[in-house]
Amino acid sequence: MTSALPEFESDRRFAFGANWERFLRVLSEERIAEAERSLKAMLGVERLDGRSLLDVGCGSGLFSLAARRLGGRVRSFDYDPKSVGCAQALRARYFPEDPQWVIGQGSVLDEPFIRSLGRYDVVYSWGVLHHTGAMWKALDMVLQPLQRPGQLFIAVYNQQAFWSRYYATLKRLYGRSPAGGQAVIAGGYAAAQVTKGLVRDLLSRRNPLTRYREKIRDRGMSMWHDWVDWIGGYPFEVARPEEILDFYRRRGLRLERLKTCGGGQGCNEYVFRRSERGGND
Repeated sequence: MTSALPEFESDRRFAFGANWERFLRVLSEERIAEAERSLKAMLGVERLDGRSLLDVGCGSGLFSLAARRLGGRVRSFDYDPKSVGCAQALRARYFPEDPQWVIGQGSVLDEPFIRSLGRYDVVYSWGVLHHTGAMWKALDMVLQPLQRPGQLFIAVYNQQAFWSRYYATLKRLYGRSPAGGQAVIAGGYAAAQVTKGLVRDLLSRRNPLTRYREKIRDRGMSMWHDWVDWIGGYPFEVARPEEILDFYRRRGLRLERLKTCGGGQGCNEYVFRRSERGGND
């Protein structure tokens, strides 16, 4: 793969794969079940039997595993070798030598590579495309392997007038800092989030532990690993929901499901459907 692709500028990028390696240490059956639940809810299905899913930027491999456990044929790839290793570790643990789950390394911005993948009933890319350094091209590239008819499930960071610029600056600072500086930045961010959550819980007379239990029920993820991913995740691009909707409407796709972060910090989730005749390749 060519180093000219923006997402291969390793001196500027966050070590996503290393963070996911640490996440796998806390992976549990409860987290896997929640990942399955979120896939079923957003795609509007109970099972994926007879369907194929392409996991673009598979990260920890959790959602590839969830899709495979739901009966889907899965192809996973990531540009980060350690993320690829995470997915391979999960396959070895839960589906050893399974020909229905193929894992490899690649870039969503690499057009020959994407064309070589074939077509899939579901293309899934959660929280990935805004980290490539060329988000709008990546949003277009994920249509190449999408079957007709097919579903596209993506999540993209929400744009905020001030905070998006602030976090872009903070993320660049994190990426250019030595390990000690990164620990201070991540720790400060985590402390701010904990304090903010505690204040909200106290004002609403809510049990503070509820927030942490709910995080497991949010796609099976880990609050700490999500915080590290957030503060370190660079390159970093954002979009308003209407921009994403217009982008895919012009390409002939229809919105099936939208889950927003309420105008705040985080990802908006979209499920689009490409009809048998609609949408450009």
